Amino acid sequence: MADERITDIGPPHFEQFLPPVIKENYGKWDYHEILKPGVMVHVGESGDKLFSVRAASPRLLAITTVRKFAEIADKYCDGFLRFTSRNNVEFLLSDESKIEPLIAEVEAYGFPVGGMGNSISNIVHTQGWVHCHSAASDASGVVKAVMDELIDQFKEMKLPAKLRVAYACCLNMCGAVHCSDIAILGVHTRAPVIAHDDLPKMCEIPTLVASCPTGAIRPKTIDGQQSIEIVEEQCMYCGNCFTVCPAVKINNPQTDGVSIWVGGKVSNARTTPKFSKLAVPFLPNNPPRWPEVVEAVKKIVEVYAANARKHERMGEWIERIGWPKFFEMIDQPFTKYHIDDFKHAGESFTRTTQLRH
Repeated sequence: MADERITDIGPPHFEQFLPPVIKENYGKWDYHEILKPGVMVHVGESGDKLFSVRAASPRLLAITTVRKFAEIADKYCDGFLRFTSRNNVEFLLSDESKIEPLIAEVEAYGFPVGGMGNSISNIVHTQGWVHCHSAASDASGVVKAVMDELIDQFKEMKLPAKLRVAYACCLNMCGAVHCSDIAILGVHTRAPVIAHDDLPKMCEIPTLVASCPTGAIRPKTIDGQQSIEIVEEQCMYCGNCFTVCPAVKINNPQTDGVSIWVGGKVSNARTTPKFSKLAVPFLPNNPPRWPEVVEAVKKIVEVYAANARKHERMGEWIERIGWPKFFEMIDQPFTKYHIDDFKHAGESFTRTTQLRH
């Protein structure tokens, strides 16, 4: 009988890329533990061991970097590595004696090892000005500036709990800013500017009107030709209209900026999963180092590290001390606009072990 996993539709089956030790112990792992920052061991019921060495990557990788990672994996790991969901690169070894030489070579190449346990893992982020047409701020530039300040929190495990930081360059949120302990989000603050002379030549007006999720775009005749108008009170600055029509420009270097959100998490350990909530509504775009953003994030991390209890995630700590106290501690004003009264769908959307009937 033919192997049902072999098909010409879709990607190849993942099993063929697994290290032999994983294939032999698949579903039979006994426990895992962190040996030191960036190094974890997985132990199977058979006694077999698999070691993971995690290093940060900038996510947007040059082909030379990918080849270097592959070269290191061939040298120490029989060619086996993987990328985590937060863009860390993990080298998978079965020979414990190769761990230290591997770490030395990876760090000599410029990639720090860490991001496990009670630390800041690599910041998952979006495209920014490199690729995205609707980015309100850069992505990799901001992330680089922030992590240059917080690198010790990546290489050590001295935080109260793991701290997940995410970045999205606009509220369409290609990053995980809705559910991260600290989320950095590029924001547009003005409705798109319409190039009325260009719009009829470049865009299909019915498609453009239909692209708006809030119904803010309406057909309108301007100077005798078909165009549109935008009701700013209904616009949420998502830039979806710009996606289908380049004549409706959402980017504005004078008014675009960055906001910071806190308290989200995916885990349902101890408390339910949480959405991130607004902490800092607006900070200016000041490339190349974004000092205001870096300072705000660093302040939040330092206050959390100094005051949270062991195993307490960012959102859990904030809820224990109260949001007004949190804003006081991070030196940010607390206003009525920070109050979140949106209840989503209540219990009908609750999917957690914390749900009680």
